[in-house]
Amino acid sequence: MPTLTGNQINSENYQRHQTKVALDNLATQGICIASSFGASEMTNLSEEKNAPEIVKMLHSGQVLVVNSRRRNGLILYKGFHAEFAGPGAAVGSIHDLDCQLALPVGNLSLLAPDSHEERQKAYLIRRQWIRLMKQITEKPTPQQRVQKILEQFEQYFDAETVAQLPDEAFALLVGVLPQTVSAIRHSYSSFNGQKGKF
Repeated sequence: MPTLTGNQINSENYQRHQTKVALDNLATQGICIASSFGASEMTNLSEEKNAPEIVKMLHSGQVLVVNSRRRNGLILYKGFHAEFAGPGAAVGSIHDLDCQLALPVGNLSLLAPDSHEERQKAYLIRRQWIRLMKQITEKPTPQQRVQKILEQFEQYFDAETVAQLPDEAFALLVGVLPQTVSAIRHSYSSFNGQKGKF
């Protein structure tokens, strides 16, 4: 393996070291929730504080993985659409350089993969999440797309978590107007008498 001048460590160890430094730095700010390097777990994180720091991590070129042992994920805002990276999915590297905002969903936990195999598996899982979103966007009407994305999120997360996500996030995920998401959420809540179910 190639070595770095000055440090005399191979490039994989150097990248792992850089990831550890970045994750530790976020942990000191109360942002990184977990890592395979042992960063302490944080709770009660504000999304406003998280979003810019997570985007910086995504733009750094490092590969991170959404913890597959938790109900968590990231909604990645990208220009005119959004992508969802759920449990087990890779985030960062060259694939998310165009990410403008990262919205944590659930109790977000990002891990640094330990091996090439873990990175490959995480990329495959990210592709599966993209395929799921594609299937939802193929529904013929905007109302059906909204209903399906809300149902899917309700399967992965609790109703309170889903209720806290903005209409715009769901709209960008499935290619509809935020007003359509709002109307579907309102009609569902009114119909069932359960305010905030969606």
